[in-house]
Amino acid sequence: MKQYQPERLSEAQLAAMRRSLSSGRGALSRRSLLRAAGIGALTIGGTGALSACGIPPAKRAGEGAAASDDHSAEEKRITFSNWTQYIDISEDEKSHPTLDAFTRRTGISVKYTEDINDNVEFFGKIRPQLAAGQDTGRDLVNVTDWLAARMIRLGWVQKLDPANLPNAYARLSPQFRSPDWDPGRAYSYPWTGISTVIAYNSRATGGRKVESVSQLLEDKALRGRVACLSEMRDTVGMTLLDMGKDPGKVTGDDYDAAISKIQRAVDTRQIRRFTGNDYTSDLDKGDIAACLAWAGDLVQLRVDNPDIRFVVPDAGYMTSSDNLLVPAKARHKANAEKLIDYYYELPVAAQLAAYINYVCPVEGVGPELAEIDPALAENTLILPDKAMAAKSHAFRSLSSEEETAYEEKFAKLIGA
Repeated sequence: MKQYQPERLSEAQLAAMRRSLSSGRGALSRRSLLRAAGIGALTIGGTGALSACGIPPAKRAGEGAAASDDHSAEEKRITFSNWTQYIDISEDEKSHPTLDAFTRRTGISVKYTEDINDNVEFFGKIRPQLAAGQDTGRDLVNVTDWLAARMIRLGWVQKLDPANLPNAYARLSPQFRSPDWDPGRAYSYPWTGISTVIAYNSRATGGRKVESVSQLLEDKALRGRVACLSEMRDTVGMTLLDMGKDPGKVTGDDYDAAISKIQRAVDTRQIRRFTGNDYTSDLDKGDIAACLAWAGDLVQLRVDNPDIRFVVPDAGYMTSSDNLLVPAKARHKANAEKLIDYYYELPVAAQLAAYINYVCPVEGVGPELAEIDPALAENTLILPDKAMAAKSHAFRSLSSEEETAYEEKFAKLIGA
């Protein structure tokens, strides 16, 4: 039997992971910001030991996990692992109203654990069981798209039954329907979307709008007061779009051209620095006049500071997602599917979106959300309108070799 050979990380990939966990999306609470962008960081914490012990993957890459014996009928329960503060919470902070309502309706109890702090760390918890073909003790997990893609490719995720997902199948927003890593959503459904846009402080810009990445990188009036993100897919992806290139079809030449464009802005000191979450404070104060930003931040920032503005460039914006998966060997797949489908019911989706303020992937939720808060229903950072959704783009899945090469070039660019 072929042994599991873990993918090794280059120094650049390790540096990218450290950026994510120390100052990027991986470092932050779910309520305030986002998390680590895609890197091949699946060998942290001793994965080499798996290979040394001869532990094989659950299935060969690309096959998907075979459905294990499902005990949903006789065991009316689910264990659900999620990020911290990434679901609605009661006023006394002792319960989750949507989960409680699900249990009352179905009789299925939910053991809900906020044990995901970042993708890499969480994968380290469940990887040994997955690699050994064992139950992880979890029926549903929520991970970012790059890790979801890797788990599907390794065959560590169960294929979903469309018959158990009528709401999800019918109401999934077209923006999220067919990522290249899970065409047709055979193995996953998004919990939320994550958008990268342009933000600026109108007081700091003297009332001038900042509407394109080219303006960020070239407008001399902004020199020294621009920040770009330390996450490769966000900064390079937005630059590719500005150049008329599709990040979903990026070639090596395209990537190099985008790196060169950003490098010129570094050389001229147009870019003050590459940041993780710390851009929010500088943008709020006006020390940073304009930047690339994560939309989840801006919903909160704009409540407290009316000078904070955002722009979706005509060229488009980058999007990614957090995704619900049923791990291989999970005991309660059908119950987990019922919970996934429940969160695609319009009133439930609205309640979740009203609390967490990230992009809602459920089509048609606007009227329900308006009943909770009309302002949220009109916020295109939470409910992208058709024009905004049409501008969304995802960075294509990268091979391990491409990941290494791309991260090395980006690390050199930002001085990591």
